[in-house]
Amino acid sequence: MHTPANTPMPTVSLREITSSTVRKVCRLKVSPDQEQFVAANAFSLAEALFAPEAWYRAIYADEIMVGFVMLWDDTLSETPPIKPEIYLWRLMLDAAYQGQGIGKQVLAEVIRYVHGRPGITRFYTSYVPGERGPEKFYRSLGFVPTGAVDEDGEIVIEYPIHNRAT
Repeated sequence: MHTPANTPMPTVSLREITSSTVRKVCRLKVSPDQEQFVAANAFSLAEALFAPEAWYRAIYADEIMVGFVMLWDDTLSETPPIKPEIYLWRLMLDAAYQGQGIGKQVLAEVIRYVHGRPGITRFYTSYVPGERGPEKFYRSLGFVPTGAVDEDGEIVIEYPIHNRAT
């Protein structure tokens, strides 16, 4: 489902997930050929339950829920490290809403969040390499390879942020 050229871009917002929206978040799906690249939202929410550093939101385009985003935010830890980092843990858009520029708007909102957190020294993510994977998307937004591969074989990339005083 692509937005026609004469249709205005939807307004993207990141909203807290509530007891009345959690089932809808869990029903969002990527296309079958993308399932190897991102965990199911129900699994992500289960992981978040055991991670005080998890910051997660439903993604809305205007008033329609279209996706899910989750960060690992060191600043949310009971005892944050001296040099806190933020990791883009999950980003998924329902298959019906891809290719409309929503993902770019989501990352812009996430980057605003990152810049608003105290003392963040690094913002990064990782991805499973492969056709239809997210590499081109992330690179187009300014993420750069770090040369590292994580323990799951994912390629680690970083978004350049400027160190600043807290």
